[in-house]
Amino acid sequence: MELSVPEIERLIGIEGYATKTPGVGGVIKRAVEDFVVQEVLVDGSQATIEQIKANPPLGATSTKQPFLLCVLVKRNWDTFIAIKNLAKQLDIDQARIQFAGIKDAKAVTAQHLTIEGVSAEEAAKVRVKDVELRPLGYFHSPMSPFYLLGNGFKINIKAMPYAKGTVKERISEAMGEVAQLGGILNFYGHQRFGTTRPITHLVGKALVQGKLEEAALVFLAKPSPYEHPESRRARTSLQATQDFQIALRDFPVQLHFERLMLRHLAENAGDFAGAFRRLPLRLRLLFVQGYQSYLFNRFLSERIKRGLPLGRAEAGDFVVNVERSGLPMIRTGKIVDENKLPDVNALIEAGKMRVALPIVGFGQRFSQGEAGELQQRILEDEGVALQGFRIAALPEASARGELRAVVSPVKEFSLGGAFADEGSSEKKSVQLEFMLFKSSYATVLLREIMKPVDLLVSGF
Repeated sequence: MELSVPEIERLIGIEGYATKTPGVGGVIKRAVEDFVVQEVLVDGSQATIEQIKANPPLGATSTKQPFLLCVLVKRNWDTFIAIKNLAKQLDIDQARIQFAGIKDAKAVTAQHLTIEGVSAEEAAKVRVKDVELRPLGYFHSPMSPFYLLGNGFKINIKAMPYAKGTVKERISEAMGEVAQLGGILNFYGHQRFGTTRPITHLVGKALVQGKLEEAALVFLAKPSPYEHPESRRARTSLQATQDFQIALRDFPVQLHFERLMLRHLAENAGDFAGAFRRLPLRLRLLFVQGYQSYLFNRFLSERIKRGLPLGRAEAGDFVVNVERSGLPMIRTGKIVDENKLPDVNALIEAGKMRVALPIVGFGQRFSQGEAGELQQRILEDEGVALQGFRIAALPEASARGELRAVVSPVKEFSLGGAFADEGSSEKKSVQLEFMLFKSSYATVLLREIMKPVDLLVSGF
């Protein structure tokens, strides 16, 4: 029997599983400590929750250079909001704080960042609730995804309605299927879009279509049944009135980025490009990247539905080389010729190549063959063109496009002993530990193991 996916997943383009093993159910993120993320850099150094003595990462030194390298440990904080609060305490522009990757909000996370033109002494004085800023040394360039290898995870799944033996057996079987495939399906996970309000890609689609007003109203006024009732009421009212001055009065203070846009629109009627520019550049980019991610998810889902291979190439597919570290080298992408298929598939089996799909943009072509025809059909169905990703009104948010591997390996997986939840001798909990390469999502692995019926109830 084919396993059905939750409706929220269909909204973000995910329509299938890599595994056929029944799920263990359960809940993640019951407490923020149940989801721990520790960033790993390309030199192997790890940002740890607990402070440990270690050599400074990336060769950082005590000699002053332009950028102060730090570890940021946060508990139950959105990355962007945490950075905003750090910048406020340091009395600097947010743009001077750079990081390699966005981490989960409802979690305990440790990651690296750099702060331009700030001393270790100044950084050590920062005091933000549930945030620790730990200076490590000075570095010659800003932190960026270039230095990121991946993330280590420690995740508790709780309240599973199965016996200990069943839980262990199902997880073992699911991970066996993942290993046979060569890794998890490299879907973009729910965090990319927003689980309680998955609209990031919808804003991006409107921007790609040149509809800035529509994009702004989706971001500001499209309500979700899963968000806080006060936020939902404010959005519904704005949707009906389109009065930005009244909305600025009504929107809750915690909707910080929405209020930045509303303030601009209340003072500058019709300047939707200016309103988007009130947001951090990284967030502006995230809208278009969210739409690219949605399209990639649809490409991969359609590939699965059509029965096209995932762990081997067909003529017309893109393939990419793999670094010794395990990271795919996305700039090495090439189309596979029919006569090269045996050699390419031998390299894929040896872990030296992977099949890839396009993350579409104004500079990235489609695959060829059947996969390429599917991709073109999806874009036609969406009513967008590749050149639309060159956004005239917001050129800084334009997207060239690139490639993304179809599967991503799971490293260092281990399963902790099952134990009874407090007050229940039947519902079991387990701790999973594993490492994923950058841009791959822990929730994509968890959905294969848990097979959640309701993502929100399950903590996603």
